[in-house]
Amino acid sequence: MNEDEYKIILFYKFTPIARPEKFRDQHRQICQAFNLKGRMLIAREGVNATFEAKTSEIDGYIKRLRRHKIFKDVVFKESAGIGQAFTKLIVRVRPEVVTLGVGELDIEKETAKAVTADELEKMYADNADFVVLDLRNDFEVQAGRFENTVNPKLKYFRDLPGKLPELEHLKQKKVVAVCTGGIRCEKATVLLKKAGFIDIYQLKDGIHTYMQKYPGKNFKGSLFVFDNRMVTPVVATKNREITGACAFCRVACEEFYNDDSTRPSTKTICCGDCVIKHGAKLRKCVAV
Repeated sequence: MNEDEYKIILFYKFTPIARPEKFRDQHRQICQAFNLKGRMLIAREGVNATFEAKTSEIDGYIKRLRRHKIFKDVVFKESAGIGQAFTKLIVRVRPEVVTLGVGELDIEKETAKAVTADELEKMYADNADFVVLDLRNDFEVQAGRFENTVNPKLKYFRDLPGKLPELEHLKQKKVVAVCTGGIRCEKATVLLKKAGFIDIYQLKDGIHTYMQKYPGKNFKGSLFVFDNRMVTPVVATKNREITGACAFCRVACEEFYNDDSTRPSTKTICCGDCVIKHGAKLRKCVAV
């Protein structure tokens, strides 16, 4: 990437923030100074963010954050931008940076042990006996997934507690929880351990990091992202497999639309021909 190209970063940190509103106001100024667009959610439990800007501005922003003690060890997941991934900047305070709705969790002490991308790839190479539990929303899983994936078909992450009875059969198995960048796994594995999962792990730094290190390997398809790209291969590869399928005719594709025939609207994959047929209820997905 050169300084005239765009870069997208994704990062989070669970850390106590005593005054979220003050942190919001200060951090918005930092974001504006580097011309960032995207969103940051702030809560007393930490921060969760994804931004786009020119490469030089993103690099400057990261350098600025490294001066703050809470960001010294943060992993910034980077990918090529498009210049229009977001339309504006949002820095907002929320009760949770990723909503699970089960009250306070001691994530630092109780989250599951992490496995790295290298370790997960070795588990596949060794034909280890394990399953992948995908903690993303169902529509995200449709765009791409690991081999050996169990999909609990979450409409929202906060639905996970209600899905626990359906996951009982996994309690005695070796389970590797996965999500886009790692944040959902940090919370969810605390809940799963409390629910009786005895051999549970989480993919360190998420699917994004695995796809960077092992493009086209055991994660098939594309990674869904909550910006105007909607899906990304993370690393471009020849003969990339498309695992998504049109909701209407099942042809292989990965174009997402909002289906306004339901309330609230849901995201669905649709091919070009079916967009023409069903376009009255479909709306192209657009991020902030």
